[in-house]
Amino acid sequence: MSTIGAGTRLTLKNILYLTDFSESSEDAIPFAIAIAREYGAKLHALHVLAPGPLAYVSPESAEVAIEGIEEGALSEMQRIDSLLVGLAHETILVRNESVWSAVEKMLAEREIDLIVLGTHGRTGMMKLLLGSVAEEIFRRASVPVLTIGPSVRSTTHNGGRFHRVLYATDFTHEAQAAAPYAVSMAEENQARLVLLHVLRDPGEGKTGRATQDSAANVMHQLYKLVPQSEEIWCRPEATLRYGTPSVRILEAAQELDADLIVLGVRDAGRKIGAATHLERTTAHKVVAHAPCPVLTIRG
Repeated sequence: MSTIGAGTRLTLKNILYLTDFSESSEDAIPFAIAIAREYGAKLHALHVLAPGPLAYVSPESAEVAIEGIEEGALSEMQRIDSLLVGLAHETILVRNESVWSAVEKMLAEREIDLIVLGTHGRTGMMKLLLGSVAEEIFRRASVPVLTIGPSVRSTTHNGGRFHRVLYATDFTHEAQAAAPYAVSMAEENQARLVLLHVLRDPGEGKTGRATQDSAANVMHQLYKLVPQSEEIWCRPEATLRYGTPSVRILEAAQELDADLIVLGVRDAGRKIGAATHLERTTAHKVVAHAPCPVLTIRG
């Protein structure tokens, strides 16, 4: 799907739901179903059988184990298929060297408009399929990615509609690329749209007047993000906060009872550890700890 411009509504015809059958994936499927119904989209449920620890056991033992894993995966996909009755959908089980390679192929073959997945938000040596891989996907995917973290309330899918959209920006190119999506989601759902920018704490090398001027300039820039023709529909509000971006974004989401956060992220290419527009730790922390789904758009 090509990038949408200002004043253009988001169209969803094909949604990719990625699952590893974990609890995190189970938490994400109601959102995928609800959004597919709301937009009249086809839902493609994908599970990837990627190489794992079995590469280090004997060929005979590995073959037996692989057969068991595949049988289990087929059974799980049949269960998911039963959950999707009434929707245009397909279930896909593939072998691939990596999850991202399989997803990349699906994006092209199925003309995917949105990816939905769950993440446990873990870090360190125990990163699993929908932890580190979730980050790889939302940094590399050419389409928006809706991530459902472990702190998301199960009731927030609201039948596929969003009522309070929080868009966080630092005015970089990557952040600006996400703005039309935030506006479109708010307009499509006739939702309250909150535009948020986080500044460093006042008093750090600035006088009171300089801080006021900076704040006024930020508010002006925030309101300029929304075309005047859209304001009547998405009712934008601008807010400025001070402190650590991830902390303030999460606080704002809680206080405003947001049911969607929108962020822009930089294309990290093969360097998944590279910084995003809000710094890597910010994007990761928001996705992992948000009380609502997070829509990321690669800039």
